[in-house]
Amino acid sequence: MSEVKISAETRTEFGKGAARRIRRDSKVPGVLYGHGSDPLHLTLPGHDLLLALRTPNVLISLDIDGKTSELAIPKAVQRDAVKGFLEHVDLQLVKRGEKVTVEIPVHAEGELAAGGNLLEHVLNALPVEAEATHIPEGVTVSVEGLEAGASVLAKDITLPKGTTLAVDGETVVLQVLAAQAEEAPEGEAAEGEEVAEA
Repeated sequence: MSEVKISAETRTEFGKGAARRIRRDSKVPGVLYGHGSDPLHLTLPGHDLLLALRTPNVLISLDIDGKTSELAIPKAVQRDAVKGFLEHVDLQLVKRGEKVTVEIPVHAEGELAAGGNLLEHVLNALPVEAEATHIPEGVTVSVEGLEAGASVLAKDITLPKGTTLAVDGETVVLQVLAAQAEEAPEGEAAEGEEVAEA
């Protein structure tokens, strides 16, 4: 996993008005916390942060006020519900070699058995524990030939080296549902038959 370098500034202004002013300057307010230290309130460049967040569980190397450098991963991202711009980000402080619990995307590949079956993603993301600097970008699961009623459990998924499950192995991640045939209501069919007999 690659590191993304972002320059951040500490901020001393708080509240909605301050947050609006920060966003007006194309920046994003954020908080860095972890390892028992006091939360550090930051201002981050909006465009750089948006690009970084395109990668799930991205490892961010923060250059804070040009003085200190910290590693962090995003824990909570708030976006504007209508326009989609970043409103706030919570970052968790991590150290090299440290294990962290994150959720990684689950991708399915392959064709289900014939018959119009449907694949349901019970979990879109799988909770795992991995080293902070080696978080996998996701896992791919083959659903080739699976029939209705089949399911893929967390323990059935092959994880990258150094990554372990952070959820019960019996947890259903994907399941195959039988296609529902659409039937005409009984009353309508009966009326149609009567008309045909007349």
